[in-house]
Amino acid sequence: MTEFTAATVYDLPPADLVLGDRVAGRMYTDPAIFDQERTKIFERSWIWVAHESELPKAGSFKSTHVGRHPVIVTKDRKGEIRTLVNRCRHRGASLCEKKTGHANGFTCPYHAWSYGLDGKLRGIPYPDGYEGVMDKADLGLKTLRTESYGGMIFATVDADAEPLADFLGDVKLWIDRFMAQGGGYPVKVLGTHRFTYRGNWKIQLENTTDGYHFPIVHRSWMASVDAETAEMMSFMTDPTAVTHDLGNGHSVMQMVPEHSDLEADDGSEPLQPRFDGLVAQLEAAGADEAEIRRLVRAVHGTGFNLNLFPNVSMSISFFRVLRPISVDETVIEHVALGSDGPAEIVGPVNRERLRAHEHFQGPFGFGTPDDSEGWDRVQRGAQGAPELPIMVNRGLGREKPSAEGWPTSHVTDETGMRAAYAQWKRMMSDD
Repeated sequence: MTEFTAATVYDLPPADLVLGDRVAGRMYTDPAIFDQERTKIFERSWIWVAHESELPKAGSFKSTHVGRHPVIVTKDRKGEIRTLVNRCRHRGASLCEKKTGHANGFTCPYHAWSYGLDGKLRGIPYPDGYEGVMDKADLGLKTLRTESYGGMIFATVDADAEPLADFLGDVKLWIDRFMAQGGGYPVKVLGTHRFTYRGNWKIQLENTTDGYHFPIVHRSWMASVDAETAEMMSFMTDPTAVTHDLGNGHSVMQMVPEHSDLEADDGSEPLQPRFDGLVAQLEAAGADEAEIRRLVRAVHGTGFNLNLFPNVSMSISFFRVLRPISVDETVIEHVALGSDGPAEIVGPVNRERLRAHEHFQGPFGFGTPDDSEGWDRVQRGAQGAPELPIMVNRGLGREKPSAEGWPTSHVTDETGMRAAYAQWKRMMSDD
């Protein structure tokens, strides 16, 4: 084990900056490490790019990024989902600047080279200059490997990456449980809130598996909700609230264990009186008692945060997606989720979910501004005393295997962070 000192911390290779119980603050501040991360992590991992509900029909698209690569995720005419590098094969201009939409294909605004939804080059203006020079079949858009599980679409730059199913491993069980919050209907994206903070991406990666901060940073949110909701989120001394290391840098933090599997309902838990109005609306719409119970119990989402290394968490009732911009700048997207079903049923449910989303995650909510202040402060503080490590040792002494064999500790412990940094160390060690 190599200890950090002020004399050595800037000379050690990145992989030596992660120890079992601490990491070096230089990992938040060194531009050279950030450049390596983009290649070794964001261009070799499976990166979450979209949810299938964002591509409802042929021609639907979403523009986003995989590492440094701007990409367009499309559903082609045969229903196949593809991830196309957003770069014209002629002179490199971006083809699409819209975040989402519907198109028959993509045409470069510079010289009008046009491409199909499958990325094939379809047309070139004034083609006579290219006779005998090139074959259009060789100049389709670069396409990334794209696979999905449970409606979650991932892409990777690495053609030799392991299959997505293997990368997810035991995460698949938790994705299945997360999607049960549709209450018997598919889950769909309702909208996205996007913002930037002045800090390194790993600070946010830690946050979604950090139960320790919740009652401290989010005191104002706890004071703003009804007593039953506050009680539900009072997990600090609940021994059944735990965090599991699921492998490959993934982890799950169970804050409300009784809501981890929404399909497991013995009927003993009363619905909260605050939802009486929603129940009345669903009864008027013709929903039966069992359906009302499934939908209302799922309004708050599942009782866990599922952290998928490196760029997305499935956090109770929404997705939190991170995109590193520079060593000290990160874009976050909060993606609100709801049920996709008959409007008279899911309409009132989704309105209730959106109000809850706005209350915590929205730009005027109680939760996100408080988190953002913490992330900014970590970045500023990490500039000082570089020999002092960032501690991720909480709960190390009480971490034990679960019945499934997952390293497990209390929900306030830093098991999820250690899992993510172990994966970071492995990937940054690869040449």
